[in-house]
Amino acid sequence: MIKATEYQRRRQDLMAAMAADSIAIITAAPERVRSRDTYFPYRQDSDFLYLTGFNEPEAVLVLIPGRTQGEFILFCRDRDPDKEIWDGYRAGPQGACEHYGADDAFPIDDIDDILPGLIEGRERVYYAVGKDPNFDRQLMEWVNAIRARARTGVIPPAEFVDLDHLLHEMRLFKSAAEIKVMAKSGRIAAAAHRRAMGICKPGMYEYQLQAEIEHEFAMAGASFPAYSSIVGGGANGCVLHYIENRDRLNDGDLVLIDAGCEYQGYASDITRTFPVNGKFSGEQKALYEIVLDAQHAAIELTQNGRHWNEPHEATVQVITRGLVDLGLLSGDVDGLIEQGAYRDFYMHRAGHWLGMDVHDVGDYKVEHQWRLLEPGMVMTVEPGIYVGRDNTRVDEKWRGIGIRIEDNVVVTRKGTEILTADAPKSVDEIEALMAD
Repeated sequence: MIKATEYQRRRQDLMAAMAADSIAIITAAPERVRSRDTYFPYRQDSDFLYLTGFNEPEAVLVLIPGRTQGEFILFCRDRDPDKEIWDGYRAGPQGACEHYGADDAFPIDDIDDILPGLIEGRERVYYAVGKDPNFDRQLMEWVNAIRARARTGVIPPAEFVDLDHLLHEMRLFKSAAEIKVMAKSGRIAAAAHRRAMGICKPGMYEYQLQAEIEHEFAMAGASFPAYSSIVGGGANGCVLHYIENRDRLNDGDLVLIDAGCEYQGYASDITRTFPVNGKFSGEQKALYEIVLDAQHAAIELTQNGRHWNEPHEATVQVITRGLVDLGLLSGDVDGLIEQGAYRDFYMHRAGHWLGMDVHDVGDYKVEHQWRLLEPGMVMTVEPGIYVGRDNTRVDEKWRGIGIRIEDNVVVTRKGTEILTADAPKSVDEIEALMAD
């Protein structure tokens, strides 16, 4: 669990990076309508949650470094006993101060009266324009009202600066507490994948495996999947973002499961591919071993001081050579890589940042160069091979095989730590688990 002292440190670090006489404004995520008058389960905006731990809608966070009356101000819903009977308890302004460390807190209904006065006289406003169009308009109305009073001596802000650059660079580097939570998220997801392997058999449906996986998430305290679970049997495994999960699992096919959970605000992201009947065929095993070798090569290069693209380049090299050896590609390996011929079978990159968002924030390049990996960065490593069922350029025995293997990896000072190692991935491990 992330402690209140860590949220406080994050706010202090952000304010230390802000210019003098500035203000930062961050809005909470809105509630999302699912259908008519029902809503999706509420998920707080990750930036807002990262700085506050506050998990209610209709809230605005304001940071004003150096303000003597208090630097951390929170606007939130007032207490309302009648509405709380229907929708759950609210912290209210008093709870925002007592439980979330706000120096000052006000009802959200009073924001028009209070926030313009806080903006007035600030030279710079840090704000993520475009994330919340409704609040964008409201903010500009306040600023224009301040500008209209300039002849009276009121000073409007001179500059707007995108907050994301500062805040997302902070989020890219995970603290020890964050990595501990992410490790727990990884263990829960790994247990779910083991459960799926243990229960899978021909004749089941993809949605049944999805139910088993998400049941494991919930029973371990991870209330939500981190993203829509992918359970693709046979040729469905060749569809990268397949989420229908409605088809029957057939004897002799593989099933590709890409599923992770969200635990205390942090995502895991695991992919495993295994035979529905518990035994890899010769063709399935041959392709699987190439993908596994590619992943091992990439993890070996996920090291402090290596640049971001090196693990991906390693997967391309291993996969292209493997496809040539099996006869699915023909030609010189380096030439095929230069031509991009491998993209017919491997069309995505080898990974992405991971954190509060499954595709987490952070730049991949700095000054147009791939950034160097550093301790505290967490990323996925997920090579794959996908032979579409309509790919007539290869022998029929290869068609309809989709394989991806994905783990979550932390860059450390001494090397790497795999957070999802509990999920079996060697051929022998998978077949032994499924046999039991």
